[in-house]
Amino acid sequence: MASEAYKRKPISYWILLGLSCGAMLVAFPASSLLSRVYYANGGKSKWIISWVAVAGWPITALLLIPMYCFCKISPTPLTVKLTFSYVILGFLSAADNLMYAWAYAYLPASTASLLASSSLVFSVLFGYFIVNNKLNSSMVNAIVIITAAMAIIALDSGSDRYSNISKSQYTMGFIWDILGSALHGLIFALSELVFIKLLGRRSFHVVLEQQVVVSLFAFLFTTVGVIVNNDFQGMKSEARSFKHGETSYYMVLIWAAITFQLGVLGGTAVLYLSSTVLAGVLNAIRVPLTSIAAVRLLNDPMSGFKILALIITFWGFGSYILAIIPFP
Repeated sequence: MASEAYKRKPISYWILLGLSCGAMLVAFPASSLLSRVYYANGGKSKWIISWVAVAGWPITALLLIPMYCFCKISPTPLTVKLTFSYVILGFLSAADNLMYAWAYAYLPASTASLLASSSLVFSVLFGYFIVNNKLNSSMVNAIVIITAAMAIIALDSGSDRYSNISKSQYTMGFIWDILGSALHGLIFALSELVFIKLLGRRSFHVVLEQQVVVSLFAFLFTTVGVIVNNDFQGMKSEARSFKHGETSYYMVLIWAAITFQLGVLGGTAVLYLSSTVLAGVLNAIRVPLTSIAAVRLLNDPMSGFKILALIITFWGFGSYILAIIPFP
């Protein structure tokens, strides 16, 4: 029995699992809020925020070194097919980060995170068509409910628009957020396909390896974009004009990179220590948490329509959780 197996776990296991869950629920919303703080205080570059999202990849890579040195684990051989799949996933991840950067540049963090919840819809659909994952009535119900929540936000679009953001910019932020969510769902499905077709196992170090290599390629692609756009040179002028000073500017970027990687590590650990079910539940919960935190910490406007959309999103996530938890 699975319940009996969990009862035999040592206290250290539960502490590590608790810390991993906490990392997902705190670090990911924090990185999203810091992206909005960057734009709200004078930051303008979409490429810099995209670059920051993957610049922390060495943090994850450092964890692999002791595994190779002390745990007698060998690196997974990089075949041509596996390397090509990582390059493609890295490119898609770089594009996904750029789309979300455009969204957070023009939308309140609460609105952007609510729209990002549509990634669950795309994950389920792409998982069904690409990986042949099962699709039950509760999942279909979740798709319909979350889509309805997105429609409500669309009907109320503009009510929470910042005064310095034009209608066309707000609309573009809305579109980029939905497109980024769709691409995010595709990346999840393709990553799962790589495990099924090329890796064949989902151990902790293999998941870390995939995350590191994909993030490395995303980092390289994004770095090229930053260089071509001359945004590294523009960082100095941005820092000088940043509302709370140069130190605050660099601290926002540094902590955005750190928190994003901590969230990634937390998600990887949850996958290894527990299951994809718990990781999926936590990934669903963190979206409305980001919206609530944005309202509380960044004073994001919260209209009646947005509150209704938030409630409906919770309902949709609840339906999804019921769909993936294996009740006896």
